[in-house]
Amino acid sequence: MLFNSIQFAIFLPIVFLLYWFVFDRFISKSGHQLKLQNAFIVVASYVFYGWWDWRFLLLIAFTSFCSWGSGLLIGKQESKKIAKRWMWLNIIINLGILALFKYYDFFVTEFAQLFHISMDRLLLKVILPVGISFYTFQALSYSIDVYRDKMEPTDDIIAFFAFISFFPQLVAGPIERATNLLPQFLKKREFDYNTAVDGMRQILWGLFKKIVVADNCAVYVDQVFSTYMEQSGSTLLLAAIFFTFQIYGDFSGYSDIAIGTAKLFGIKLMRNFNVPYFSRDIAEFWRRWHISLTTWFRDYVYIPLGGSRVSKAKVIRNIFIIFLVSGLWHGANWTFLVWGAYHAILFLPLILAGKNRKHTNQVAEGRFLPTWKETGQMLLTFFLALIGWIVFRAESIVQAWGYIQGMTDGNLFRSPWIYNSTYMLPMPIILLVFIVLEWTGRNKECPLKVNGTKKIWQWLVYILFVVMIFSFGKPAESFIYFQF
Repeated sequence: MLFNSIQFAIFLPIVFLLYWFVFDRFISKSGHQLKLQNAFIVVASYVFYGWWDWRFLLLIAFTSFCSWGSGLLIGKQESKKIAKRWMWLNIIINLGILALFKYYDFFVTEFAQLFHISMDRLLLKVILPVGISFYTFQALSYSIDVYRDKMEPTDDIIAFFAFISFFPQLVAGPIERATNLLPQFLKKREFDYNTAVDGMRQILWGLFKKIVVADNCAVYVDQVFSTYMEQSGSTLLLAAIFFTFQIYGDFSGYSDIAIGTAKLFGIKLMRNFNVPYFSRDIAEFWRRWHISLTTWFRDYVYIPLGGSRVSKAKVIRNIFIIFLVSGLWHGANWTFLVWGAYHAILFLPLILAGKNRKHTNQVAEGRFLPTWKETGQMLLTFFLALIGWIVFRAESIVQAWGYIQGMTDGNLFRSPWIYNSTYMLPMPIILLVFIVLEWTGRNKECPLKVNGTKKIWQWLVYILFVVMIFSFGKPAESFIYFQF
């Protein structure tokens, strides 16, 4: 079920009303309202997830049960050595399932091509379960944190299943830590009007980013990438810029809708994006882009490897491991590995020079406009990210290299090809409005939240955004990160 679909527009109000006015208010006297609320969340989440393919419900239920059981087994052990075995068993089971569905066919195909043999009979040719990379990592965080004594294991299987399957962030994150999300299902939740209003505001902002920005950029991007060999350098550059905004609007839009929807149910999810295109170097970019995944790899892979507190050779090793694994997490394609290696190369000089945490504050803090130096740093970082996104978007290394070569063919200053003037003319205005709103709201979780403004003006802004969503909207387009 897509957030930008009619089905979800019907599903969400029904779940919201049942959640607060049936499973909370009318059964509160029984003393079991929390368990019933959580059970309802599980049922609603399974309906939401099973909308694509009900068979994958067995997979997420198995992952949930194994991780819940491993937590109990880890917590009961007096011996850390035995507890560690249970933790690794759960890791192997979950990563094994992920590898089977996501990477098995890729590696079999690559092996066959390397040795020029046919291995078609060994291919599984299975559909990748939506969101498997997200909920697998979420499940792993639980058993690891229990082993590290960061949290107590829970015997409440219903609350645990709700933690793994919570529908707003189930398919594309944020990848929540058990230490943050699970305790919220173990205590009574109260409806808060102001929090719900914040949630609706953030949902509106997320829908704008997805439907108005990302989906409209996608039309031009798809046309150009499919005919890149015929296009001028200026056209290729423009499409690359559009894709840079498309993937940000698409993915961060999903996160905003997820976070806003969770607020409607009294649940707080972590912030997943923090205006990454206003970063002054690549290190800052990665602190602001897909924060839940970046911090997951930092805490569960990078730091256990020694982080940056080891020899220079091992620091280089750790950086490449973290970025190559991050690339592979995104999919079974060499383009993702190259994309990860590219960012590792960009990141290395900063961390080796001890400048990877030079920019930890918000750009132009306390000022409306950035300095010329900050502007140059942001433009350079944006361009470096853009080159990476070309590789990320390409279907093969050959296409990525051909695309980048085409951008330098001497036609960079020609007028770019315009796919459809009626469609293309509003796009610069839309992107400009988007950038301005992001900039002015860079210190907020949602730019649409304006304090001290009369309600009539706030409502006019909301109505304007609703009109734009319906005016520029297209048939429900899937989210890019659903394929990961």
